[in-house]
Amino acid sequence: MSATSGEWDKGYEFRAVLLLCLGFGLVGLDRFMIVPMFPTLMKDLHLSYGDLGSITGVLSVTWGISGFFMGRLSDLIGRRKVVVGAIVAFSLLVGVSGLAGGLASLLVIRAMMGLADGAYTPPSIVATLEASPPSRHGRNLGIQQAALPLFGLGLAPIFVTQMLQVVDWRVIFVLVTPPGLVVSWLLYRTLRTPLAESDAAHTATHDARDHAWTDVFQYRNVVLNMVGMLCWLTCLTVTTAMLPSYLTDYLHLGLSQMGFVLSAIGFGATTGTVTMPWLSDRLGRKPVMIGCSLATLASLVLFSRTSADPAALFAALFSVHFFNFAHITLTVGPLSAESVPAKLMATASGLVICVGEIFGGGIAPVIAGYVAGAYGIQYPLYLAMAAMTIGVLIGISLRETAPTVLRRRSNLASPAAGTAIP
Repeated sequence: MSATSGEWDKGYEFRAVLLLCLGFGLVGLDRFMIVPMFPTLMKDLHLSYGDLGSITGVLSVTWGISGFFMGRLSDLIGRRKVVVGAIVAFSLLVGVSGLAGGLASLLVIRAMMGLADGAYTPPSIVATLEASPPSRHGRNLGIQQAALPLFGLGLAPIFVTQMLQVVDWRVIFVLVTPPGLVVSWLLYRTLRTPLAESDAAHTATHDARDHAWTDVFQYRNVVLNMVGMLCWLTCLTVTTAMLPSYLTDYLHLGLSQMGFVLSAIGFGATTGTVTMPWLSDRLGRKPVMIGCSLATLASLVLFSRTSADPAALFAALFSVHFFNFAHITLTVGPLSAESVPAKLMATASGLVICVGEIFGGGIAPVIAGYVAGAYGIQYPLYLAMAAMTIGVLIGISLRETAPTVLRRRSNLASPAAGTAIP
């Protein structure tokens, strides 16, 4: 159905968002299930803190590169082909991860996984927006994006740390392959390819014309979002890559306690990813982004000053990622896709992801690993705090894109006009 008509195919909206949600959940599982394995991998494969940063960083770099190129490709050939191919690839690669025999082979496998995971991300984001009416962009994208932290950061730490007590870590990787192949088949049968004219209703530009990919730099939010993603992913990768060792080596928590505290990342991120983008549909993207930046910074400071109390650590870490994942969702989704013409939606999202992943996701954990090795595992948290301080300035500089807010402003400016922004 056209986004500009009075009708909407709610059945397709439900099916598409659900399957894209499951697909992104598997992406999160593939990416983050290795994190609670780090203490075990360090012993079995003789890894250092710096190696952990490299393992985390290499996937982020290839994820970012792939995100840009495959996002652009999906703008040209459609979302379904890219999304389905990406799921098949990363589902097979996660099983291969169990064959790693050392740092070099693990880095190669993780780099290839990043290419597949990155290929899925931008087209799946835009496919979710295409299946949603503009008034539900934030809500539906929040639901789709929430699956990554729920599966990868909420359920995985508990599942992995329990499974490690009964099976070898290599077996755990293999268990993830079959569900991914099933989801890829269902998405192949379900996803549609809408016309550009229909897609234009999902943007503030309402532009369905062809554009060169470089045109994305004409839009202020895209440039700001690239810097913003660097900040949000620095916070995410530093806290996920370094925290297992911080909790066990610095605060001396047990393995099960560490898994419990780490699960706060997933549950906080899941709750925030659903709640805050939905709220931004009503209040606007900009005020929500500013509030989340301030709250994330305050929560990081609180976490860094919390002693070895699992419940208190869980609460502080829950708050950090409740707000930080809202940043990520709004940045790669509505704030990028709504700001540009229809045929640049996935390109804009992919470019923002590319810059954020390479620098915030790729280089930041390497720096954090160096800092941890040279000065102490407690000091990388200050890197995340510095990133969030910059993030506050990014939020203040953004332009509003929420359709409901723009419609309200338009009606206030021209109350006699009978038109509204869809």
